[in-house]
Amino acid sequence: MKIFAISDLHLSGKAKKPMDIFGVGWENHFEKIKEDWLSRVSDDDVVLIAGDISWGIDLDEGLYDLQSLKCLTGKKVFIRGNHDYWWNGITKLRRAAPDESFYFLQNDCVKIGNVIICGSRGWTCPGSNDFTPDDMRLYLREAERFKLCFGAVERIKEPCDRLIAMIHYPPFSQKSPDTEFTRLFEKEGVEKVVFGHIHGETFFPFRTQKSGVEYILTSCDKVGFTLQRIL
Repeated sequence: MKIFAISDLHLSGKAKKPMDIFGVGWENHFEKIKEDWLSRVSDDDVVLIAGDISWGIDLDEGLYDLQSLKCLTGKKVFIRGNHDYWWNGITKLRRAAPDESFYFLQNDCVKIGNVIICGSRGWTCPGSNDFTPDDMRLYLREAERFKLCFGAVERIKEPCDRLIAMIHYPPFSQKSPDTEFTRLFEKEGVEKVVFGHIHGETFFPFRTQKSGVEYILTSCDKVGFTLQRIL
């Protein structure tokens, strides 16, 4: 079993918000992703999708875009991004999943083989530009949600299991490399962290190691609209 990741697909089947307005690199971007995906992923593999899946406003619009992923190989594990307004109610979403290859995480985890994947949206971290007192409140709330994730992990984890965390927002900033998120990841024995959200010019390296944890940026435009191999 191989594990790949990508994020920020920004599909817009019904929302009609084409991404090529952000540059020629985005032209037919989903076709590029699909071509790479189908050439590398088998049905036994796993693809992690770290948020900003669809521009849809409601569940119907989001599901329309999810249907375009149904033909893609492998098991697909999702977390919510800041633009996933259609993601409203995890129970309803799981019941409406296109098929059994779709897994939606919200403050919890899933075990596939000997790999446990946990995830939550996260939030802007201290040290980021224009960080506000309201951001601090949301940042701390999201850290509590990751504690729920790791509580779920603890209930199913066995000694030989490997642990991956998914978070939409970068879990640290240039001015604050140590955050509530990074401290939790280190404490709980996370091996790899997949994140997205970042577009355009950025200081974030694509892969970086910190205190035994590997952090991997997977925003699709930053990685050439190709999947990143995680395991």
